[in-house]
Parts: sequence; structure tokens; C-alpha cells
Amino acid sequence: MSSERRLSDLRNLVSGLYTLGATIGTGHFAVVKLARHVFTQKEVAVKVIDKTKLDDISKAHLFQEVMCMKLVQHPNVVRLYEVIDTPNKLYLILEFGDGGDMYDYIMKHVNGLSESIARRYFRQICRALKYCHEMHVCHRDLKPENLVFFEKQGVVKLTDFGFSNRFSPGKKLLTSCGSLAYSAPEILLGDPYDATAIDIWSLGVILFMLVTGRAPFQEANDSETVMMILDCCYKLPSNISSECQNLIHRMIVREPEKRASLDEVMSDTWYRQCDDDNDNVDDQHYVDSLPLISHKTISQTDHESILQQMIDGN
Repeated sequence: MSSERRLSDLRNLVSGLYTLGATIGTGHFAVVKLARHVFTQKEVAVKVIDKTKLDDISKAHLFQEVMCMKLVQHPNVVRLYEVIDTPNKLYLILEFGDGGDMYDYIMKHVNGLSESIARRYFRQICRALKYCHEMHVCHRDLKPENLVFFEKQGVVKLTDFGFSNRFSPGKKLLTSCGSLAYSAPEILLGDPYDATAIDIWSLGVILFMLVTGRAPFQEANDSETVMMILDCCYKLPSNISSECQNLIHRMIVREPEKRASLDEVMSDTWYRQCDDDNDNVDDQHYVDSLPLISHKTISQTDHESILQQMIDGN
């Protein structure tokens, strides 16, 4: 193999540890690539962020994302293995979900999932969110697109903490963020908001989608969607059980102080049906061969030196 070809191949390495492959996602300032750990051959996802394109607000979101993902280590949250920092790029080495995201899964079920299957996934989402809230982390962008399937493990996991933030109990947040169709009324109004309450609203929207196959607030244009959300105007099909409907109504509530808490959701009659729950993941047995989290800062010169040494066979 020519040195030029080898150099090209090695430039797809991240500090000599991960071989970058196909692009599996794109964003404003980042791409997500499938990658493989050089020594273990384990597949991972690498979020490559171009720091040169970040404004101050984007830098703040990035800082919050990394900080929150370091805090939240749970079987139903996508793991952050490593953070590799170079002058122009930041690489987040993440657990790779091999089963796609929940939005695509829901769209394949026009009339929604059976309530037993919906409950199985909903419980896992609630466990992830409960742990986040216990760590005083609110997600602020809960939606099916940010839930990924891990088919080999048989679980769904929460990802994309780009809008997440730490919160202090009893103190309200101010930043408006998230995705319109899943945003609580107080977010759209620009009011100070309770961090956990906005996640509960989004959780209710997700459960609605799981059992119906469609979003409760998705109109022809954004202004109509906003009005539907502010009026809390939605309708559940009659084939949904009264217990499930009741739980959704307890979460999708106009006034945040009247919404169910997460503990109340997880003690709800519908939630607790079929307590022989087969989707439990034992945290103690959730073991992986890659390091849990590490952070490396590598200068551009060192980064180039690593590549050159590998080319030279050193």
C-alpha cells in the first residue's frame, strides 16, 4: 500500500484508537460516524464536532452535553466512552445503537404498538429519565428521535443531551429549547419553567405516539401546532384503554403544577400492569470492555505526529 493511501486511511483514525467509517448522521456543526475500536473491534458511534463553526451559544450547549453525559451513566442511557479534544475538532465516542431510533419504529406501526409493548419501552424511558432527574439533569429534548434501540441487549436508550442542563430543585430555568411538537406550553410562552415538568410533558407525548402511531400536536404549519399545544387540544382513539388514556391525560396537562410527577407516573395503574416485566436491565451486569469515560486533549501537532508514526510503522 502506498504511503499516500496509508495516510488517507490513517486520517480516518481518531488518535490511533478508533477507525472512522460511514457517516450515519449529520447536524449543523457535527457529523456522526460509525467507527470501530482498533483493539477490541467493538463498534461505536463517533460524534465529530467542528469547533471552528461554534458560536458562544453552541459552545455552551456542547459543554452542557458533555457534562451531563458524564454524570448520567445508566443502562437506558447511551454511554459516553471517551472525549477526545483537538484544537479544531471534538470527538465524542458513544455507544452505538444498532436498531435505529424510536421515531422510525413508530412510523412503521401506523396504528401504534400494542399497549403491552408500548409499556415495555415506556418503562425503560421512565427509568432513564428518573436517573437523570435524580442526578439533577433535565433532558429538555425528549422525543422518539432521541431514543435508540439496542437489539442485542433488547433495550431502548436515551441519547442526544445537546439541550440538557443541570437544575436545582425548586429553581426554575429560563432557556427555551427543544423540538416544537414535543414542547410544553410554558416553553413556547417563554415563561420560567420547572425542569422536570417539561420532561414529563414530552414523556406524555411519547406515550401518546407509542400507542397511536402519530403525534398529538402535529398540524400543517407551526403556528397551528403552537395553538394546539397552548390549548392542550388532542384526542385519543377510543381503542386505547381507559387506564392508558388516564396516564396520558395526567402528563399532557396545560398547567405544569398539575402534571403528574415522575414518581406518580411510575406508580400509575397502567404503568404497573404485568409486573413480570421482562425488559429489566440489571445495572450490576451492565459491563462493557471499553473504558467508562476518559478525556484526552491532543494538540494538532501531536495528532499529526501519531499519524506519521503509524505510517512509519513506529
